[in-house]
Amino acid sequence: MRALVTGGAGFIGSNVVDALIERGDEVHVLDDLSTGRQQNLDGALASGAGLTEGSIADRATVDRVLGEFKPETIFHLAAQIDVRRSVADPAFDAGVNVVGTINLLESARDHDVARVVFSSTGGAIYGEASVIPTPESALPLPEAPYGQAKLAAEGYLGLFERLYGMSTVSLRYGNVYGPRQDPLGEAGVIAIFCGRALAGERPTVYGDGTQTRDYVHVDDVVAANLAAAGSNVTGAINIGTGHETTVLTLVDALAPHAAGDFTPAFEPPRLGELPRSALDVSRAGEALGWKASVSIEQGLPATLDWARTAG
Repeated sequence: MRALVTGGAGFIGSNVVDALIERGDEVHVLDDLSTGRQQNLDGALASGAGLTEGSIADRATVDRVLGEFKPETIFHLAAQIDVRRSVADPAFDAGVNVVGTINLLESARDHDVARVVFSSTGGAIYGEASVIPTPESALPLPEAPYGQAKLAAEGYLGLFERLYGMSTVSLRYGNVYGPRQDPLGEAGVIAIFCGRALAGERPTVYGDGTQTRDYVHVDDVVAANLAAAGSNVTGAINIGTGHETTVLTLVDALAPHAAGDFTPAFEPPRLGELPRSALDVSRAGEALGWKASVSIEQGLPATLDWARTAG
């Protein structure tokens, strides 16, 4: 398979790239390297993958890459992922996450791409859901422009299916964690906590720490992407574990491995933070034959080990 991975130098994208290379696919990456790291692709580039530095917001670049590489499948992971920036500058967020997706879809149609697998978001789209674990049928109630933009992008994938018969699928991730997630900047709490643990620093917990998330390991997310690419399933599919894990559970699990005092430093709750979030993953099992296989008990120590080695 000839696969284009947008955002392929990022945390999730580079793991997708490695899996594609490992199974013998021909891979090209489009990434503007604003948050992704070229070093994440060192092994893939050495194995023959290609890289174009550019943005999905630039239609000419997108057209050039698709015209030259002629992918059969696109894994679309490029995105503006900083929720805080989406609130401060929603037009910029939409320019990347909505217009960038439209650029990709238009070019994919022009170049006869067979399948588009879109990386979307679960919690940020559903907002404060009335049903937990939350199914795909729940009313979307985004609480930040980031979630609203991802929902709009999903809508365009559906539109291109109806108008042009394109084959697309949207994977709504839980809170993804694992190797290559940056502990600095707009990162997941597990990466941040791993960074604090290795530095001998205490973790900051906002609120009382009982808020829950559905933490899914990046290896499982990669497997979901490969399964989705090999299927003809369309629409939105939740990708998570279906289980809630509290922030304090993460603290307790990492504490024995910390380089110093790892008792939490409590701060006031952040505005708009969801009290609970978990995804109903029934459709992923039925439609893709996929199920998360890495438990939080397995994934946390392995992620910390990676962070220790990478550091």
